[in-house]
Amino acid sequence: MLSIVIPVYNEEPSLQLLYEEIREVSAAGGYEVEVIFVDDGSDDGSWERIRSLAAADPRVRGIRFRRNFGKAAALSAGFADARGQLVLTMDADLQDDPHEIPRFLEAMQGQVDVVSGWKRVRHDPWHKVLPSRVFNAMVSTLTGVHLHDHNCGMKCYRREVLDEIQLYGEMHRFVPVLAAARGFRTGEIEVHHRPRRFGRSKYGITRLVKGFLDLLTVKFLTGFGQRPQHLLGTLGLLCFVIGGLGLTGLAAEWIISRLPGMTPIHLQTRPAVIYSAALLLLGAQLLSVGILGELFVAYHDPHVRAYSIAERTGNTESSSPPASPPAAR
Repeated sequence: MLSIVIPVYNEEPSLQLLYEEIREVSAAGGYEVEVIFVDDGSDDGSWERIRSLAAADPRVRGIRFRRNFGKAAALSAGFADARGQLVLTMDADLQDDPHEIPRFLEAMQGQVDVVSGWKRVRHDPWHKVLPSRVFNAMVSTLTGVHLHDHNCGMKCYRREVLDEIQLYGEMHRFVPVLAAARGFRTGEIEVHHRPRRFGRSKYGITRLVKGFLDLLTVKFLTGFGQRPQHLLGTLGLLCFVIGGLGLTGLAAEWIISRLPGMTPIHLQTRPAVIYSAALLLLGAQLLSVGILGELFVAYHDPHVRAYSIAERTGNTESSSPPASPPAAR
């Protein structure tokens, strides 16, 4: 089965059309699919539309958050609810083309666990395309996972990938990176990117800043997520040693200056005293933070969710939804 997870935030005008396209593609390919819409705190008619779709088609389910928790939380809730061996994500604004689904499924037949879409030709303003390309190049360089479009919302995963990755904050765009860090194989295919027909983009200039901060977090998680003391402790020891050597040198210089025939020095006038003491304290703090980080890794509860579900709609039975699509209304 293929599970299609779609985060929704004020996308009511596009949901019916998106559903009909998915139904058309699944009918043409004979795919067994389920569609999970996750309403991330919409304040338009998105939830009512999702409820009507779920009432008409048992393969459609909906999850509604109590408020807006972000795309990563929406995807995480959808992943937890998905029953398929393959899980495909796409945006609800119709810019992702459901007719690309067969190509994703074909790519997943190879030796890959994650297939990411690449919007080579984009129909977005230049002030969104340029920062996105800079960001993608930066992610590929720092993480070693070379994808052209880390930001593309259309991706396909094997079930076992999602079972091992925990999403929070804005980590949704880094799932291939997190998967690769755990030994999963990643790939990409070019996808058709369509012009926006409804609504407006949810992202502004702050996305680049947040994305860079999240990239630093991912770099830390993939390199030192299970051993934070290796990074923080190394930096702490370096500062501690430099500060200790500085104070030791100053102490030796002070003692020598007190020998007969030597000119006494006054350490309170030496800036090196302040610098060395600051490095010593910084080193001790970094070592302490590293230890706290190790304790957090050891005792962190992975079952704490980063979102709150208000209600569900659609088929909630454990059995799989039917493979054949219903007749068009």
